Amino acid sequence: MISRIEVGLKQGVRDARGERVCREIREHLGIQLESVRTLDVYTVDAELTAEQLQKAASGPFCDPVIQEYAIDAPLASGFDLLIEVGFRPGVTDNVGRTAREAIQYIIGRPFSAAEGVFTSVQYLLRGALTATDGERIAAGFLANGLIQRWTIVTPETFDNQRGVPVQVPRVVSHSAVQVREIDLQVADEHLLQISREGMLALNLEEMKAIQAFIADPQVQQQRRSVGLGPLLTDVELEALAQTWSEHCKHKIFSACIDYEDENGRGETIDSLFKTYIVGATRAVRQAKGANDFCLSVFKDNAGVIRLTDDWSLVYKVETHNSPSALDPYGGALTGIVGVNRDPFGTGRGARLIFNTDVFCFASPFYDKPLPPRLLHPRRIFEGVVEGVEHGGNKSGIPTINGSLVFDERFAGKPLVYCGSAALMPAQLHGRPGHEKKAEVGDHILMVGGRVGKDGIHGATFSSEELHEGSPVTAVQIGDPITQRRMFDFLLVARDAGLYNAITDNGAGGLSSSVGEMAGDTGGFELHLDRAPLKYAGLQPWEILISEAQERMTLAVPPQQVERFIALARQMDVEATDLGQFTDSGYFHCLYQGRTVAWLPMEFVHEGTPQLRLPARWQPPRHSEPALTQWPAAETALLQLLGALNICSKESVVRRYDHEVQGATVLKPLTGVDNDGPADAAVVRPLFDAFVGVTAAHGICPRYSDIDTYHMMACAIDEALRNYVSVGGNIDHVAGLDNFCWCDPVESVKTPDGRYKAAQLVRANQALYDYCVAFGVPLISGKDSMKNDYQIGDTKISIPPTVLFSVIGKVDDVRRCTSMDVKAPGHRVYLLGISRAELGGSELYALLGHVGNRVPQVDAPSALRRYRTLNRAQQAQLVASCHDLSDGGLAVALAESAFAGGFGLEIDLARLRSDEPLTDMERLYGESQSRLLVTVAPDKAAEFEKLFSGQDLSWLGSVIAEPQLRVRGTAGDWLIDLPLATLKQAWQAPLKEL
Repeated sequence: MISRIEVGLKQGVRDARGERVCREIREHLGIQLESVRTLDVYTVDAELTAEQLQKAASGPFCDPVIQEYAIDAPLASGFDLLIEVGFRPGVTDNVGRTAREAIQYIIGRPFSAAEGVFTSVQYLLRGALTATDGERIAAGFLANGLIQRWTIVTPETFDNQRGVPVQVPRVVSHSAVQVREIDLQVADEHLLQISREGMLALNLEEMKAIQAFIADPQVQQQRRSVGLGPLLTDVELEALAQTWSEHCKHKIFSACIDYEDENGRGETIDSLFKTYIVGATRAVRQAKGANDFCLSVFKDNAGVIRLTDDWSLVYKVETHNSPSALDPYGGALTGIVGVNRDPFGTGRGARLIFNTDVFCFASPFYDKPLPPRLLHPRRIFEGVVEGVEHGGNKSGIPTINGSLVFDERFAGKPLVYCGSAALMPAQLHGRPGHEKKAEVGDHILMVGGRVGKDGIHGATFSSEELHEGSPVTAVQIGDPITQRRMFDFLLVARDAGLYNAITDNGAGGLSSSVGEMAGDTGGFELHLDRAPLKYAGLQPWEILISEAQERMTLAVPPQQVERFIALARQMDVEATDLGQFTDSGYFHCLYQGRTVAWLPMEFVHEGTPQLRLPARWQPPRHSEPALTQWPAAETALLQLLGALNICSKESVVRRYDHEVQGATVLKPLTGVDNDGPADAAVVRPLFDAFVGVTAAHGICPRYSDIDTYHMMACAIDEALRNYVSVGGNIDHVAGLDNFCWCDPVESVKTPDGRYKAAQLVRANQALYDYCVAFGVPLISGKDSMKNDYQIGDTKISIPPTVLFSVIGKVDDVRRCTSMDVKAPGHRVYLLGISRAELGGSELYALLGHVGNRVPQVDAPSALRRYRTLNRAQQAQLVASCHDLSDGGLAVALAESAFAGGFGLEIDLARLRSDEPLTDMERLYGESQSRLLVTVAPDKAAEFEKLFSGQDLSWLGSVIAEPQLRVRGTAGDWLIDLPLATLKQAWQAPLKEL
C-alpha cells in the first residue's frame, strides 16, 4: 500500500528555503518569480494502518508548532507551476532511510525488503511562467538529472488529478549485460578515434603501445588459456585508460623534459617528480638526521608525520576542478568527502580531525558574455561553497582553514582544493599504524556505498580540458551520511584487527583501488558480478571503473571475513566479498564466472610510454603604471580592503562548522568581535596533552604572470609565515604541493606548450630550492594538468597555480598567538625587510597592470626570523602576530587594528629597507617573509634583544582611539581613518553571498 505524507509550513511562517530558491533562480537563470514555497513529501511504500501513518506524520515528520501535514491529500495551492523533485531509483535517499527507521520504531517491526520510504520536495512557483521555463528551472537548477527525477504540474492538471501523481522510484532497468571486444589493429587515425569517442584520454603513442601488447603472440596464447579471444575487451581497455590517465599516472610529472633557459642553456630532466619533489624530501630528511619526523611519504593515500610518541599526523590535499566546473555542488561535495577517505585510508586507518578548503573563482559579479557550457562564476561560487559545507558539516569534521582567490581566468575552470587531516595511533597491534600490506589469500572486501553510473570516466575526464563532449556522468555524487557510518564501522574493525590493508575507491574505482593494493601480492581475482549495484543494467566495465562514492576496499584475512561482515551488518554498513588477492601476476576480472579482463600487472602499472616534452623559458615583459596613475594612500587602502582577494570571507567561513569535535583552539575568525582574519587555525586533538596541530597554506597565482619560480617561492614562504604566526614549530613542519596547470604539452591547440612546460619546470626548481632551504619535507601532493576550456576557437587557460599547504606541531596550544592587537600602549614591530616589489601585487592589479618586479624570498634570513619568532612566542613575549601578504603593510595594519578594536599610530620613516622607497611602496609593496607583531612595553627590551642583528622596525604603537593613523616619511598624515570605515570597506563586497 502506497501513501503520501505532505508536510509544509503553516500560513504566515516564513519559508527561508523557498526565498533562497526564488533568489537563486533569478540570479542564475534570469527568471523573475513572485515567490517560491516548498513542501516535503514522504512516499511510504509499506503495509501500514491509518493510525500508524497518522503517528508518523504528526510525530517525526512534522513540527506541530510551525508545520502542518496531510495524508493522501495535497497541501499545495496558489501556484502557477509545481515542480516535484525526488531521487532516481537506486540512489541513496538518506532522509528516506531515516524516515523508514523512525516508522520502524513507531510500528515495532522492521520493514521488509520490499518496503521503503522515499522523499521528494515540491516547489510551488508563482509568476508568469511557461512550460519551457519550468523545464529550465527543473533541469538547470532544482535537480541533478544524474541522480534526480522531476515532475512538472500546472494548476489545471493538478486539479484534474487531485494532486501530483505518485511515483515510487523502484528499479526496473534490465539492460542487457555484454562485454564488447575492440579491434585495435587499425590505422592511427582510427586508434585516436577509439580513444576520443570512448573518453579514454589516451594519446597515439599510448594507444599504439596497447595495440602492440595485444598483438603479441605470447599474450594471445596466454589469453586463450583463460577463455579470452585475440581482441581486447572493453573491461581491459577501460582499466588501462583509467590506470594510464594523467589524473592517476601523472604522466607530465613523470615525463622526460628537454628544458632550455633564456640564455640557451639546456638540460634534460627525467621526471619532475623524482628530481625535484622526491629529491627535495630526500635531501631534507638526510639533513634532519635523527630529527626526521617523516613516517610515510609518497607511497600511500596521504602523508604521515610524527606528532607525539603515541600518535601520528596524516594530511592530504586534493583537487576537484573538472567535476566542479560541470556540477559545482556535486563536484565540490565529492571533493571534500573524497579527500576525507584519503587520510582515513592511510596506513591501517586514521580518525579525521579537520578539513581545509581553497577555492579559485572568477568574480561572482562577472558581467561578460560566457562561452558555451560555462556556468556563471556566481553559480559556481555558491554551488561549490554549499557542496563543501554539506560534505564537511554532515560528516562531523570541522573546517578550520581556507582561502578564496579570484581571477577572471578561473571562469574557464574553477580550482577546488579540499584537504583533510587525521590522527593515527603510532602503534596498532604490535606494528606501526602507518604500515599496511595485503597478503596472498586475503579477501577483497568492498565497504560502504553501492556502484552506480555516477563517476564513470571521472579519472579520464579530469585528464582533459573542458570541452563540448565533457560528460556530466563523470561527476560523482557524494553522500556524507553513508560515508560517516562507514568510517565509524571501520574504526571499530581496525581496532579489532580485522583487516590487513585499506584504501579508498576514488579515481578509477575498483580498478584503481584493487589494482594498487594488488601491488603487494602481485595479482588479484575480482568478481564484478558480486558488487552491489544502485540499479540493474551496469556493464562489467562500468562496475570496474565507476567512481560512485563512499566506498573503501580492504584486504581481509580469510579467517576474519565472516566476523568482518557480521560487524558491518550490525552497524548497518554494507560489506561485500568480491574476490581474493593472488600472486598470479595478473589483473584478473570475472563476470558470472567468465574472465573479462586478464592483463599482466606489470603492463598495467609500468607499460605507459614516457612522455617527452620540450620546454623553453623566456621571461615576459609587462607594462608598469605611471606615477600619475597611483591613487592617494587612503583611497588605495579603502579600495584594496574591498578587493575580492583581500576582503572579508566571513559569509563563507560562517557556513562551515569549525567547532564540531570541540578541539579548535584558535579559530579561523578571531579578535574582539570574532571576525578578524586569522592566519591559521590551531587544533588540540589530544585532550590529555597541550600539543596542538596547525595547518596553513600559500597561494599567489598572479605572480605566475611574471615568473613561476618566484610564485612558488612566495607560496612556500606565505604558508610558512602563516604557520609560524600562530605558533607553529618551524622545525616540525611538512609540506604538500598541489599543482594546477594549463596544458603544457605543445600541440596545435596548445602552441605555447613549450613556454607553459618551462613555467612548470621553474616552479619545480623553486619547490626544491626553498623546501631544502627551509628544511620542509614534502609528504604528499597532487597535480591537475589540463585546466583549460576549449570549445571552437575560444580557449581559456587558468594562471599556473600552486597551493602549498603545510601542517605541523604547536608545542603548547596555550602559547599560540592570534593576529588581533590586544591593548593600547603595545609597541608595533615589523619583522623583515621591505623593498619596491610591486610586480603582481594587488595595488598593480587595481591599476590594471602586472609589473615586472615580483617579490623574492631570502630563505636563510626568513628561516632565522621564524625560529626567533618561535622562541619569542614560547617566552610569551608576543601579544599579536599577523603576516603581510596581499596588499602589503597597509592592509596588515588595518586588519590587525579592526580585529582587535584598537587603533594604531605608525611612522613610515622607521621602516627598514635596503633601497630607497616611496611611501606607496612602503605601504603596498608585497615583499615576503614579513610579519607585523605587537609587544607589551615591559617585554619590548627582551623582544628586541632576541632579534638583535635581524631586520626589525619599531613602527609605532597601539592606541585606544579606534583610528588608523600612518605618518609618511615627510611627516604628513597619509592615512587617518576610523576603524569602522576600514572594516566596513573590508566586509561589504561578499557580505551577502
